[in-house]
Amino acid sequence: MSKIGRKPIIIPDGVEIKIEADLVTVKGPKGELSLPVRPEIKVGLKNEAEVKEIVLTRKNNSKMAKSLHGLFRTLLANMVKGVVEGFQKSLKIIGTGYRVNLEGKELVLNLGFSHPVKVKAPAGIDFELKDQQEIIVRGIDKQLVGQVSANLRKVKPPDVYKGKGIRYKNEIVRKKPGKAVKSAAAV
Repeated sequence: MSKIGRKPIIIPDGVEIKIEADLVTVKGPKGELSLPVRPEIKVGLKNEAEVKEIVLTRKNNSKMAKSLHGLFRTLLANMVKGVVEGFQKSLKIIGTGYRVNLEGKELVLNLGFSHPVKVKAPAGIDFELKDQQEIIVRGIDKQLVGQVSANLRKVKPPDVYKGKGIRYKNEIVRKKPGKAVKSAAAV
């Protein structure tokens, strides 16, 4: 059995789990998420004295069922964590004159292009600005938070020579030496 798939998911107080034939719905204080479950995986609830848990099992030992077992356990655990705590990613804008503004639910990025780039927040995502150089992307769906962050970074990825652009907060960008540095070192 999968080491990850075997672990039960503990359900905190205030979270409701609804299991239908092929759909699991998790409802909590921050919102509601649902996940269609493949027929190879069986999802069950385990109610003991004070602990409620979600337990996943495989219906058979096919290669597909084995590969999906840990995946669906992780997806359900992320859903439970998302409706209770939520997820966030931080992005930093590095560069002279680069800045960002928030207009309603829309980010306006000034990144040295001839025009400002406007990014609209999809449903379930909130943008927050710490200052004009840092963007925080928040939401309850971990995959959506990561995808929106990646799309923002893709607008102006970090330059390998100067390091300018949009990067994750703790990302380390390795810079290449320029031609002047290379030729001076060779002499």
